[in-house]
Amino acid sequence: MTAPRRVVVQRLSGLIGYEDGLRLQHRLVQRRKAGALADTLLLLEHAPVFTLGRLQASAANVLAAPEALAAAGASVVQSDRGGNVTFHGPGQLVAYPILDLAAGYRRDLHWYVERLEDVMIGTAAQFGVSAVRGAPGHTGVWVGERKIGAIGVRVQRWLSSHGVALNADVDLSFFDMIVPCGLHEAPQVTSLSRELGRTVSVGELRPRFEAAFAEAFECELVDGAHVDEIEISGADLELSRVTTKSVDPTRPPSPKMRAE
Repeated sequence: MTAPRRVVVQRLSGLIGYEDGLRLQHRLVQRRKAGALADTLLLLEHAPVFTLGRLQASAANVLAAPEALAAAGASVVQSDRGGNVTFHGPGQLVAYPILDLAAGYRRDLHWYVERLEDVMIGTAAQFGVSAVRGAPGHTGVWVGERKIGAIGVRVQRWLSSHGVALNADVDLSFFDMIVPCGLHEAPQVTSLSRELGRTVSVGELRPRFEAAFAEAFECELVDGAHVDEIEISGADLELSRVTTKSVDPTRPPSPKMRAE
């Protein structure tokens, strides 16, 4: 019988600045490309941040004035992922799979996105919450007409980065400051805590997410802290903790931020 694919899971503690996380992803993608790193799943929580995808309209979907954003303690950062604007913050599990899709998976972006949706749907099911894929043009995962999980990925030469964000107990009021994912029907955003009427922490959510990921991608998750030969080095995991730079949401993204 063929051995299952192995994916190293790295669970980052604390609140990670978005640009710190972005730099870490870039380093890991380069190491994966060079064959110096196994497929890796980063799991973390971000400090409050609104991120703009590569779509030109994403900045226009930030509704709040810069002063209101600053008062809320959130910055606006240009990302190199696909998609529109979204929010990341405490109480939300963010997962960044760094996978070589050409090596043992599929060279199929639609297949990859569907597997990510399956992970979030399977995770919600373990809590007794029925989540489904969105209708055409409505990305992410939904509970009825309420969005509970977002997807924004980058795949370059079949190496993946960025990923998904699943709401555990995030402050949902932040989503009132944007048009989530550019959906002008103004979808309601929800969380597992809201759906269940009790607090669901990221710590409670994480192992269920990992189980759903292993099932959807037919892989074995290996704790990076105990597998030296494929472990991410301490230098890779050491984040600078520099202050995240803000961008003016009224300015269009740089022309260098193009779809891959």
